[in-house]
Amino acid sequence: MYVVATPLGNLQDITLRSLAVLRAVDVIAAEDTRHSQRLLDACGIRTKMLALHEHNEQTAAGQLIDLLAQGRQVALISDAGTPAVSDPGARAVARVRAAGHPVVPVPGACAAVAALSVSGFAEGGFRFVGFLPPKSAARRTALEKLAGERDALVLYEAPHRIAECVADIEAVFGGEREILIARELTKMHEEIARMPLAETAPWFAADANRSRGEFVLVVAGAPEAEGLDVEAERVLALLLADLPVKTAARLAAEISGAPKNALYARALELKSLGDA
Repeated sequence: MYVVATPLGNLQDITLRSLAVLRAVDVIAAEDTRHSQRLLDACGIRTKMLALHEHNEQTAAGQLIDLLAQGRQVALISDAGTPAVSDPGARAVARVRAAGHPVVPVPGACAAVAALSVSGFAEGGFRFVGFLPPKSAARRTALEKLAGERDALVLYEAPHRIAECVADIEAVFGGEREILIARELTKMHEEIARMPLAETAPWFAADANRSRGEFVLVVAGAPEAEGLDVEAERVLALLLADLPVKTAARLAAEISGAPKNALYARALELKSLGDA
């Protein structure tokens, strides 16, 4: 089975190898056959398709295994980008592998990597998070566990949740942390903006179109907590036992005279370690 990346939007991003594989296989398993038919038509490909999406993945995986057992070759694609990465396909890949059939990657477009490559945040590494929980309380809990992460964080979000998701990121990480917002990558209305989290609310409010489309968010990693002496660390730890991160960092700065930003970064790190 071939796992084939397809364009995010711009059809010119299809690779020559992807075209060759999609023409050569016996069946293409697609997340949405009607959506993918437009891609195949544009590329002059007439290969038979079957649907494989989140609601039928187990059943469709069984069909793929039957085809592979008959000596057929199959390809797996999603609506856009690389399948099985915050998209349907991971369970199918696992089942095909468990059945003893080889799974071959055919690389190409990936929204997470595309956004990361223009963020300037990934010098030290990155962590792919994908979609956060849809409800604010659960989302903030998940973010608190990520707050001390030194590497850049890559997230996906839907348009109807984007503003509140970014607001929750600011509330947990603080307004000084930087974020890259990538909207509609490779498409006609592509927009990429990098700014401190404190500037995101007015940025969204300035244009209603900025809340439309598919989003990738890249958040800078937590800064190094430099310049803290033993007394500042002690005060911060005591305050963190009973107070939220922002409040503890602010009061520790007032009491100890240590830099508030460094205390806040250290508080996020301690909070993250405590939740682990």
